[in-house]
Amino acid sequence: MAPLKTYLLSLLLTASPLLAHKRDLPIPEFTQEEIDSGAALRELNRIAGANAHRLFGNNCSPATVKIRREWRALSKPERRQFIAAVKCIMAKPNTVLSQDEVPGAKSLYDAIVWAHADRSGYMHMSGNFLVFHRYYLHTYERELALCGWDQGLPYWEWGLDVDAPHLSPVFDGSDTSLGSDGAFIPNRPPRVLDFIGFDEPTIIPPGTGGGCVMKGPFSDMVVRLGPIDVLPGEPIPSHPEEGREENPRCLERDLNADPLRRWNTFRNVTELILGYRTIREFQGTLDGDPRVTRESMGAHSGGHEAIGGIAVNPMLSPYDPAFWLTHNMLERVYWIWQLLDFKNRQGVHGTGTFLNMPPSANVTVEDELDLSPHNGPVKIKDLMNSLSGAPLCYVYV
Repeated sequence: MAPLKTYLLSLLLTASPLLAHKRDLPIPEFTQEEIDSGAALRELNRIAGANAHRLFGNNCSPATVKIRREWRALSKPERRQFIAAVKCIMAKPNTVLSQDEVPGAKSLYDAIVWAHADRSGYMHMSGNFLVFHRYYLHTYERELALCGWDQGLPYWEWGLDVDAPHLSPVFDGSDTSLGSDGAFIPNRPPRVLDFIGFDEPTIIPPGTGGGCVMKGPFSDMVVRLGPIDVLPGEPIPSHPEEGREENPRCLERDLNADPLRRWNTFRNVTELILGYRTIREFQGTLDGDPRVTRESMGAHSGGHEAIGGIAVNPMLSPYDPAFWLTHNMLERVYWIWQLLDFKNRQGVHGTGTFLNMPPSANVTVEDELDLSPHNGPVKIKDLMNSLSGAPLCYVYV
């Protein structure tokens, strides 16, 4: 095993009192300072990892597990290697989707984005939400490995950038970032989001960009599919008719601290992990589900709104390479929450359609998720353990 992997795993797994434990470790009481600084979240991650060590199975072991790290934890050469792998996916031709079905999908990356757009109506605000994105991230991670990135998918720790995301090493425009903010467009009105099920709209002020990504590795990126409009007061569609043709344009961003401060602070995330015992409450709160919470947005939408541009489109958001890092942070939150009480947190809640429109059956762990042609069908119950090896094999540090 590589020395770095050995060291990182030791942070989670090798303290002798932890290796001997037979049950989930107790959760300590945290001070307000520990919560606000991120120290509490780091400790919860460590406890989750220690709880996870006994769950290795099949072909997933300490020698094969992928370690998912925050962007800042990657060295600059590693960041460049990751960026090169993303660009490799973007350069590969689409050989999996029929041109008759989606004529605008010219690259493998286009086809992966379409897998999200085409399924949006059954995996947003539904019982499939967290598990679908877990499998989607795993599928992307597998494609990255074929392009030379054999480490875990990085994540973006929102709490480190709540004051100025445009200065983050994720977005600073250097050759070791995912590109800069979009070009600043002045005099823009706020976004008025009239979510289904809420009495009052949510107001998001404009961010610090709004136009095409100006510099950095993805300043020349071409977005081909879309637009696909999601109408206010209407459910997100699945299998959309629009947006399938080629429509080349730049990658737009509008980095915005306001949503991060409101929904994605260390306090927000720590309270989300510690405050809810059931999957209904946990998922509904992080996703701003009107059937669960009166808060119209949560950490999920907050991360998208903080990136802005195409990332706020619920169907085409994976076009922004930062999508994968913000959703991987959301998956980290879900992973920690599960592993603090793994025995009792292996379920799903909700039906199989967006806000149950149209009405559909409840999702169960015996149901399958299918990401064909990118990845085959898998039962939801086999996505509950990130160390099962069937198919998942990753931890977070």
